[in-house]
Formats: sequence, C-alpha cells, structure tokens
Amino acid sequence: MAVLRHRRTAPPDTGALLEQSATARRERPPAPFPHRPASALPRTRPARRPVKRLLALSLFLAAGLLTVAHQIRPAPYGDHLTSGPPAHTARARGGAVEAYDGRTLRWRYARPGRRPLTVLPTRGQAITVWDDGLVTDTDGRSVRWHRALPAATDWLRARGGAGVLRPLGRGILAVVTPSRIAAYRTADGDLRWVLPARAGCAFRPERAVRHGHALLVAQPCARGAWTTQLVAVDDLGGIAPHRTPLGNEPPRAGRPEHPRTEKALAPPR
Repeated sequence: MAVLRHRRTAPPDTGALLEQSATARRERPPAPFPHRPASALPRTRPARRPVKRLLALSLFLAAGLLTVAHQIRPAPYGDHLTSGPPAHTARARGGAVEAYDGRTLRWRYARPGRRPLTVLPTRGQAITVWDDGLVTDTDGRSVRWHRALPAATDWLRARGGAGVLRPLGRGILAVVTPSRIAAYRTADGDLRWVLPARAGCAFRPERAVRHGHALLVAQPCARGAWTTQLVAVDDLGGIAPHRTPLGNEPPRAGRPEHPRTEKALAPPR
C-alpha cells in the first residue's frame, strides 16, 4: 500500500510580492488619456454681461457727475439773469439792469458785486458798461456777448460811464475811453476797429457830439495844434481822405469775410 506524502511548501514571502507589484506598476506605461473631440468639451461663455453692465453704470455715473458740476459751477462773468420777453426801455437801477414795457418789469440782469454805470437801449436789447470795465449786451433771454475794456477800470469807477457808449449807426457801437475808441458790431460783439489816442492826448467821451453820420470826439493834448484835438469817426473808422476801410457786415455763406479794399480804377476808354 502506497502512502502519498504531500510536500510542504513554504508560505509566500509577502514583502517580496509587494515589492514586485510596485516595480511592475512603475514600469507599466501610463494609460493613454482618452481623446475627446472639441464638440464634446463643455463650452464656457466669456463674462460679457458683467463688463457691459459695469461700463453702462460707469457712463451713467459720469453723466450724472457732469450734470451736477455744470449746475453748481458759477455763471460766466457772474451773470444772474431773470429772463423775460423783450422790452422797450432799460435802465440801471441799484446794482442791476432792469427792462420795462411801460410800467411792467420784463427782465432783470445783475452781476453780484458789480455795478452798472450806464445803459444804452437798442432795439429790444440793452448794452451796459459795468464798473469793472466790462461791456455786455442783453436781450432779456440771454447775455449775448461780453467785452472787456483794457486799462479802463479805475477811470470808470472814478468818472462813471457818461458818454462811453456811442452808437455809430449800421449796427456799430463805439466805446470811448481816454486811451482809445473801439468799435464793436452789436449783432455779435465782434471788434471792428480801434483808434488809439495820440501820444500826450486823451479822449473825452463826455464831450463827443454827433454831426450827421460822424461822431466828433474831443482829444485834448498837452502840446499840439488845435487840429489834433478833435477826431471824427463813423461806423467804418476814423474819417480821413482816401481811406479804404473794411466792411462791417457779418460774414455770410458765399461771401468772403474780407472784401476787396484796393482803390477802384476806372476802365480804360
């Protein structure tokens, strides 16, 4: 009778098996990453809406700040006009220019801290000389223009504005001060010409008189002939023989602003 004997095998070395498994994992190539088509990738939309909203909010705030700044800024030249319809007469009263239609007050124009010296009403407008050397034109709806008189503030405050504003006709206004005569177009305040006083002389606006279309202005001189102590001007400037002045009309479409000023010659015979 045969007897079968089983060979006893030694238990496996657990540490060696673990080491072999780790080595195999290190040597095994990594599994390829599965390729996904672009159409299968999730789409991300750029954050446009928040940017647009932020931009719109910034523009809205900027517009609001500009509006507030425009409302709180001081008026140019300190103008304070209580507007109204055109009036027939205007005069200086206290520290303001007031325009009336009969006894009804139509509008009032003031510059705080300044005083009107003289007012010249012209066709529903009021041209005013102020004590700070400023000339303004107002029609009751707006202040149409401002012009400053150089080196005249002290003289105006001491002597007043008598005779300073002199209309020359054809829409031209002469502003006479001791140092010069300046002519402005009443439609827009454009400076048309300037006549300075002679050396050693000074204009006297209160002694100016009209003679026809000419304005005669006294120009006393410390030394000089009597012929130099009187000047004549009109809307085109100083009256002198053979003058070729420029026109004073406002520029229009199709017409040159500076017309020809050379002396016209008769055609040959």
